[in-house]
Amino acid sequence: MDTTPVLLNPLGWTFDAELLRRHDRPGPRYTSYPTAPHFHDGYGPAHFRAAIGRSNATDRPLSLYVHVPYCTSPCFYCGCNRVISRDRSKGERYVDQVLAEAARVAPLFAAGREVIQLHLGGGTPNFLEPQQLRRLIEGLAGHFHFSERAARDFSIELDPRSVSVEDIAMLAALGFNRASLGVQDFDPAVQQAINRVQGVDETMAIIQACRDNGMRSVNVDLIYGLPKQTLEGFGRTLDTVMAVRPDRLAIYGYAHLPHMFKAQRQILDADLPDPEQKLALLGLAVERLSAAGYQYIGMDHFALPDEDLSQAQRAGSLHRNFMGYTTHADSDLLGLGVSAISRIDNSYSQNPRELKEWEARIQGPELPIWRGLELDADDLLRAELIQQLMCHGRVDGRALAQRHGVAFEQYFADELQDLQRLQHDGLASCRDGVVAATRQGRPLLRLIAMCFDRYLRAAQQPARYSRAIG
Repeated sequence: MDTTPVLLNPLGWTFDAELLRRHDRPGPRYTSYPTAPHFHDGYGPAHFRAAIGRSNATDRPLSLYVHVPYCTSPCFYCGCNRVISRDRSKGERYVDQVLAEAARVAPLFAAGREVIQLHLGGGTPNFLEPQQLRRLIEGLAGHFHFSERAARDFSIELDPRSVSVEDIAMLAALGFNRASLGVQDFDPAVQQAINRVQGVDETMAIIQACRDNGMRSVNVDLIYGLPKQTLEGFGRTLDTVMAVRPDRLAIYGYAHLPHMFKAQRQILDADLPDPEQKLALLGLAVERLSAAGYQYIGMDHFALPDEDLSQAQRAGSLHRNFMGYTTHADSDLLGLGVSAISRIDNSYSQNPRELKEWEARIQGPELPIWRGLELDADDLLRAELIQQLMCHGRVDGRALAQRHGVAFEQYFADELQDLQRLQHDGLASCRDGVVAATRQGRPLLRLIAMCFDRYLRAAQQPARYSRAIG
């Protein structure tokens, strides 16, 4: 009798332990291609200026991302670039420095290029006091042309433990029309294990305040694969969150990388769910949210059918970048603040990851570009292919390759050979040049994309990524 453990769910996913062992390996989440570990310090301010010059000829709108690194306490699961401090006055100096960077960069862009999207991420953006946030937004509006169109997206990530109903009213008055609230899990045992104790009532009050103040979209972040997490407890969290019908949900897989993130060393390996249990948690989320009418956008995002992400996916215009899934594929992304990443024209650039180094460059005469990458023809081809896979679960390889002047089957002969392993296990299909995830393979899109990643194939020493499944 075969005793191999099997995971089943109503969506048709069937994964046995052996299949998971065969395919569970480290890999990127593909918020960019090429991914950030392949940026290099040979890319500098002159390359950045040249990219903006090329971009100005297109008149594309701009997306601004501002990274606010500060948090008042460490969440043990966190892999973000953050600085722990209870001194809120540090926010004043940080706002000064971001506006100094904006003053240096903004004149490089052609006059009139509108900002269609603004996102404050972190860290904890609401570490900044209300008056500091006001000064930041009004200062940025003085340097850039903020769009007045109804389609503009101005969003902010919020920690419900340190924001008030009055703060939400102020944010709405500043023009924010989207908010993303971190929850992760309401189970008390999980909250204790990750050092993030957060009440249900305070979180629900902030969601209601966002709606009362006219924000058109509220996102809730959850994480599966956390220590002490169980199907029963995570199910209760899902039920609690779905009761208030957030417009979007992001349900991220916890990436346990204690060799990279010191706070994660507080989490015991023995408390973590194994790969089968972790995938079961994701399966539970997909099952519950699908039954409640949410559309599965891909990997880690869900949205109500009339939400912008769902509409963009149906229209084929969905995009994925360092801010996750977005509807603004036709914009150039400018990152401001420590560690922020930009995508201008066909290049990526990144500010220094360390706060002191970024501050030193802001005080100097030059742009604070630490590293980057100019995409060549092969990068652009593969970036588009991986983008379509991650956003839509399929790509017409022949049509794409023709646009780039190559023959699909010949150009990707080795990659298609690798894909056969996934086809054999029912995770992917390839017919008439169309590569697609099967229903069973939808939660494992990273594995399909990895087959087409030239940098992974060529790497002598693989970069440190989270595991694609566990």
